Order: sequence, then structure tokens, then C-alpha cells
Amino acid sequence: MSVLVLPLAGPLQSWGASARFARRGTENAPTKSGVVGLLAAALGLNRDADEQLAELAALRFAVRLDQPGTRIRDFQTAHHFDTDEAMPLSERFYLADAVFLAAVEGGDALIDRLAAALRAPAYLPYLGRRSCPPARPLEPAVHHGGAGVEQVLAGEPWQAAHWYQKRRSHQERVPLTLLIEARAADGEPEPLGDTLRDQPLSFDPRHRRYALRTVHTRTVTVANPHASPRQKPAPAHDPTGHLEGV
Repeated sequence: MSVLVLPLAGPLQSWGASARFARRGTENAPTKSGVVGLLAAALGLNRDADEQLAELAALRFAVRLDQPGTRIRDFQTAHHFDTDEAMPLSERFYLADAVFLAAVEGGDALIDRLAAALRAPAYLPYLGRRSCPPARPLEPAVHHGGAGVEQVLAGEPWQAAHWYQKRRSHQERVPLTLLIEARAADGEPEPLGDTLRDQPLSFDPRHRRYALRTVHTRTVTVANPHASPRQKPAPAHDPTGHLEGV
């Protein structure tokens, strides 16, 4: 088994697991459906390629929150293309200045093929929505050798922006949240955890379908390269010491 690690950073990101009418929210971290869609676009797959999508959806997914970002809200207006009538006002939510490390675990051949596709994507990648391009070219890292997504993400350097790392310079080790897709061992019951409806079944615009999946939350600590050295404690001082023997 191999693990592909993908840094996701941009001015804006939006990862919606559910959308209701004119309100389009975002989760606090990239969704599996969003990242699988990004991988499918890099491979050049069509939205109705459900068979190839199933291969990607079977990958185990995890994400580390290196820089949570700030949630912002935008209002959008639009007019109907044919009638020019005003459409309902819609709310769109985004994460500003966020940085994540997403990882997928799967067979060696598939992981290598995905890494090559991300370095030269067939379609322009975006971070949840087309209006959210990445801040820099996607630079995936591939780890062979059998380590799982949790071990790989726990060992990756902190990817937050320099200004954000300096803001936490008082911490030599920084705790980060890790969201890991739960998998039941053979013959074992389904593990308990939080559930998200972001397991992609079909991206076909005529019948997009998503299933529930179980997610476990962990905390890992990473080194802060901008940590300031600890100040030496002030020497003990006794203002009456010179009076001894008087």
C-alpha cells in the first residue's frame, strides 16, 4: 500500500458536504467527495465515469488541519440566461487563508498514477468550487512502504503559512487536528465515530449521489520551525541577602 499526500492552500476554499437551495455552506476541512473530484479532474475523467470513480472512492481518505482559516460569507446575485429574470439571492460560505494536508491510501500503481496526473492535470484543479483556485501548483508527495495515512500525516512537516507559524512562535510543538476515515477490520463491526455524507457514488449531474462514511478525530503534534528559543529563567534574587551577619 502507498499514501499520496496533497497540500491544499489557497485564498479561498469551500468544501460543501450538503447544500440546501440558496444556502451553500462549507465544512471545516476538505471533504472526501471534493478531493476525489479533484483527483478525477486531474485524470481527465468525465462526470459520468462512475466505474473509474468507484476506484477512486475506494481509497482511504484523511486530512490534517494545518491552518484552519477564517469562515466568510458572500452574497451572490444572478439572472436567468434565457429570460433575464433575477434569480434568488444566494449565500456562499468560504474558508479564507486555510491550509490542509489531504492524503489518500491505496494500491501502489493507482497512487503513482494519481501523483503523475496531479503534476500535469487534464483539467484545472480547484479547491471545492471553480472560483477557488489553489495558491500554487499542486505538489503531491508519495510514500511507499506500508505506513498508513495516520502515520504519514503525523510525520509531515507543518505546512501553515510563515506568518501563521510565527504567530505561534511560543510553541515548539503545535497540536493539529487529524480527520481519518474509519475502516472496519475483517469480521469486525463498523467502528463508531462521526458521520459525513461525502462518500461519492456518482458525480453525474443528472443524479449526483453520496453515501455516509465514518470519520475519527485525532490530534497529532508537529514541530514549529519558527519557534523562539525559551528564555532562561531569571536568577533568584534576595534583596535582604546583604544584611546577613549584620
